[in-house]
Amino acid sequence: MQLKQLCEFCDEYLSVNEFNDYCPNGLQVEATAEVNKIVCGVTASQALIEAAIKRDADTLIVHHGYFWKGESQTITGYKGKRISSLITNGINLLAFHLPLDVHPEVGNNVQLARILGWEVTGSFGEQGLVFEGNLPTPKPLDELAQQIETGIDTSALAISAGDHAIKRIAWCTGAAQGFIEAAAERGVDAFVSGEVSEPTFHLARELGIHYIAAGHHATERYGVQALAKVIAERFGIEQQFIDIPNPV
Repeated sequence: MQLKQLCEFCDEYLSVNEFNDYCPNGLQVEATAEVNKIVCGVTASQALIEAAIKRDADTLIVHHGYFWKGESQTITGYKGKRISSLITNGINLLAFHLPLDVHPEVGNNVQLARILGWEVTGSFGEQGLVFEGNLPTPKPLDELAQQIETGIDTSALAISAGDHAIKRIAWCTGAAQGFIEAAAERGVDAFVSGEVSEPTFHLARELGIHYIAAGHHATERYGVQALAKVIAERFGIEQQFIDIPNPV
């Protein structure tokens, strides 16, 4: 297929123009007009690029790409090396950030819920980034943390806010610990995200809401895989997910 066709499909499917994001969504680096093999991953690191090169991929699709607001505009150092590697080896780079977090079918939030068996009842917060729903049966905090660790192969940090069981839950993958106050206002029993900050411990206890940090990388492995599968099934393109392990 043609790169233009792939970009148009992804932009429309993920509704990228509806988001105010911290980086450009869609095509970030253009290296070849034809797409035959896609590699997908969480972050466009040098390690992922080199893995794509070894697999003769011509297109890389990721959740975390380049050109973030506030970063240096120069293409030097590690960023220069990454982009040079892509262009030299004829590999396009497509990145989808917030659109891939909240998409109702392939988004990170809904994919996490499906893997862990959580019912999705709605969303709230800035641009609908935080999802909420119910567990099939109430669980104590330690059991929910264990389910998450087993379900997505991660190491979870659980902060207890009391002895109440968890039935209603809110979650947002990645670095979303700042939404804990909004989650508490919704009256949920627990909030799950990827990362944790120093104030999160105190806020959880004072707001009376359990908090689980399940890993930024671990919670965001699934959206890009689901997107790549949709593309492969629709256009008959070969695709492969490559996981570059990251404990954060």
